[in-house]
Amino acid sequence: MSADLVWRKSARSDVNGQCVEVAASGGGMLIRDSRDPGGGRLGVGAAGWAALLADVRAGRYDALR
Repeated sequence: MSADLVWRKSARSDVNGQCVEVAASGGGMLIRDSRDPGGGRLGVGAAGWAALLADVRAGRYDALR
């Protein structure tokens, strides 16, 4: 992975570190566990990222908390 990736996490992240971080890469997004930044990463294309954000905003994952 490129050292020039800029990883971000939500200001609403859990204080216990239970959150993910995202970085733009190659027209899509990379997602990683903030507690394991050197671990695995999930790559999502632009269309998949837009669909995920729409689902989150619509509350489709709220019951999973």
